[in-house]
Amino acid sequence: MFKMMKLFLFIFTLLTPALLLAQGATFPASFTVAQDGTGDFKTIQEAVNAVRDLSQQQVSIHIKKGTYHEKLIIPSWKTKISLIGEDKENTIVTNSDFSGKPNPQGKDAFGKEKFTTYTSYTVLVQGNDFIAQNLSIINASGPLGQAVALHVEGDRSAIINCNLLGNQDTLYAATENSRQFYKDCSIDGTTDFIFGEATAVFQHCVIKNLRNSFIAAPATTARQSFGFVFFDCELTAVDSVKKVFLGRPWRPDAKAVYINTKMGSHIVAIGWDNWRNAQNEKTAFFAEYQSIGKGADAGGRAAWSHQLTQAEVKKYTIKNILGGDDHWDPSAIK
Repeated sequence: MFKMMKLFLFIFTLLTPALLLAQGATFPASFTVAQDGTGDFKTIQEAVNAVRDLSQQQVSIHIKKGTYHEKLIIPSWKTKISLIGEDKENTIVTNSDFSGKPNPQGKDAFGKEKFTTYTSYTVLVQGNDFIAQNLSIINASGPLGQAVALHVEGDRSAIINCNLLGNQDTLYAATENSRQFYKDCSIDGTTDFIFGEATAVFQHCVIKNLRNSFIAAPATTARQSFGFVFFDCELTAVDSVKKVFLGRPWRPDAKAVYINTKMGSHIVAIGWDNWRNAQNEKTAFFAEYQSIGKGADAGGRAAWSHQLTQAEVKKYTIKNILGGDDHWDPSAIK
């Protein structure tokens, strides 16, 4: 009997750790980043790396005020991450790479010795269900060519109350299957500074031109019902800017629509450009609805652009544009 009891205790001792592991480990739902060492990490990248791979819960990374000089990557296996700044004017993520700049690491994964548009980002988001709030994301390289501040590829991405600042190619809303939502953001740039293949909604955003050029350069595919849709936005410019186009087609089936948008006098009468290719006029869909301001007069618009009717504009809802088969509702994000 005594031997049996000893055997039982021995087996129990061996199995207890396994039983505890079988119950499942717990993973933190939040981290804090602070440069002064008062948080869990001093850099944002360290916090991102600490999030459980393929997380099933939304993990909040709270970022204290400071200027974070990082080239930040949210890889595809880091899902459901929220970056929440303490104050968008004083919580800054910045970098200064641009297309043509020598890569100090030598060749990248594609054999390139210099940065390109696609590798110039300050922040790269590849993971799904990404949220950014109360941040400034900046490419500080200056007017030296294509220089992306924020490059988003993941699906169901929401950027709320953020400053996205740069020059050419500030925001790359990338990939055909990506749905993106931008609300209460300020987006500054020079040429094609909102560009890409994604389906993206911009709501209550201030979009500021720093040079005479083009705002949007969508590359929507023929398979997508929507491209870039701007709701209740405001188009502004620095004083020296007098000639800005609403958009031009980076690819033939580009789509961009401005709805109830306030347009400054810097917006040219014709509104839209065909990117030196008349064939694009047959396939691109560029439209407006009830915009206001000195740049909103529809009388001189390009003949191949559209003014939506009351019936046509009804399909332009966040639910129809971004909902998809999974019924994503970014307006529910607090």
